[in-house]
Amino acid sequence: MSKVTLEIAVFSVQSALDAIQAGAHRIELCENPNEGGTTPSYGSLLAISKQQTVPVFPIIRPRGGDFLYTEMEFQIMKQDVIVAKELGFKGVVIGLLNSDGRIDKIRTAELVSLAKPMQVTFHRAFDRCVDPIQGLEDIIETGCHRILTSGQVPNVANALPLIKQLVDQANGRIIIMPGSGVRANNINEILMQTGVVEIHSSARKNNPSKMEFNVVSMNENLQSTGVDVDEIKMMLAHF
Repeated sequence: MSKVTLEIAVFSVQSALDAIQAGAHRIELCENPNEGGTTPSYGSLLAISKQQTVPVFPIIRPRGGDFLYTEMEFQIMKQDVIVAKELGFKGVVIGLLNSDGRIDKIRTAELVSLAKPMQVTFHRAFDRCVDPIQGLEDIIETGCHRILTSGQVPNVANALPLIKQLVDQANGRIIIMPGSGVRANNINEILMQTGVVEIHSSARKNNPSKMEFNVVSMNENLQSTGVDVDEIKMMLAHF
């Protein structure tokens, strides 16, 4: 099997460092896992920018929910792209749609231009677009370097024919990177059936709180989202 890039999505700087230590080839840095990932804080960006061992791509997403952004939100996204570039990141992750479900080509192209020379990944907003076949062509037109997709279903393992179709359609013009539900027990099948050269996983693990004191009456679960280092290593063993 040709060399495959494993990207790991993380939700904290410590998780990023853990994933890098485990051998991840690239990191997608997010915050707020319960919102599906939002733009990391400046402090987080500054902290992780000091490591230069593997590329880190911050997500540029000002809020959870849909991918139809107001003008104010778009201006925030532009400023966050500028910050990422100033801090020396190798890429960013974005995704914007119009209200009719089509790719927001105008704003996406503007962010791609602003991000140069950083690479730009169009994230799983693609999985909410009205037509993935046309959406692929629209994203190529904007200048993005790759598309992260689960094939418009929650688990990418259930959409391998569409992923293969997108890879064939892209024909080297853009990278198709499957993600969502990728684990060591299915990564080989995904790679073999689609022919992709990049793959994405969160290898998510819940970390219990280390607090010795807990107010029981609050009835809270204070666990945090981390990464499963062993899972990352097992995925890497397949290529």
